[in-house]
Amino acid sequence: MIWPALGDVLPQAVAIAISPIPIVLVIIVLVSAPGGVKGVAFTLGWTTGVFATTAIAGAIAQGANVASDPDAADAGSLLQVALGVLFVFLAVRQWRRRPASGAEPAEPTLFSAIDSMSAPRILGIGAVAAVANPKNLPLTISAGVSIAQAGVGGADLVTATVVFSLIASAGIIGLVIVTLALGDRVRMQLAELKGWLLSNNATIVTVIFLLLGAKMLGSGLAIAG
Repeated sequence: MIWPALGDVLPQAVAIAISPIPIVLVIIVLVSAPGGVKGVAFTLGWTTGVFATTAIAGAIAQGANVASDPDAADAGSLLQVALGVLFVFLAVRQWRRRPASGAEPAEPTLFSAIDSMSAPRILGIGAVAAVANPKNLPLTISAGVSIAQAGVGGADLVTATVVFSLIASAGIIGLVIVTLALGDRVRMQLAELKGWLLSNNATIVTVIFLLLGAKMLGSGLAIAG
């Protein structure tokens, strides 16, 4: 039962994994000193945050018997449809708020402060970034509900949530591993990747939101039917 559940939530996991802003955050952390230690701390915080929100949503959905109770199942399907509508709305808003052609995108204040933070604080920033991110929260809630709807419970629910969290954190984990292995040899490439992600953030996120909106609307309506 785990693999069908993971197949259902793979789009959500990939969407979190390729989200530009968290990747930019970890790049800033990695180019600071000591970047490796702080990078590991950010990754642990981020992965734990993704796991916690997904597990809580899954546990609540499982407690409501969304896999077997018709009324609870319908409620879960309606939630998926609502999240699909939300993502379509966010896609439109993200596109309308994109920077004008040729304009430099504004960087959040956190970007200029994060490189001077200690490793424990970076760990907390990673967890908060995963939990409080308005783009991630609907994704992790949707994933938790989908895993529970697939009939996954107990130890299998934990296992599925761990695997989901690792896939969702793959972009950050990969950057940290590469940086630990190659050190300063990738510093220039990291800076270039950061600039490209910031410049194209609106386009990337808009496409992700539209695809997820269509996927969740389709899944929710299919289950409800």
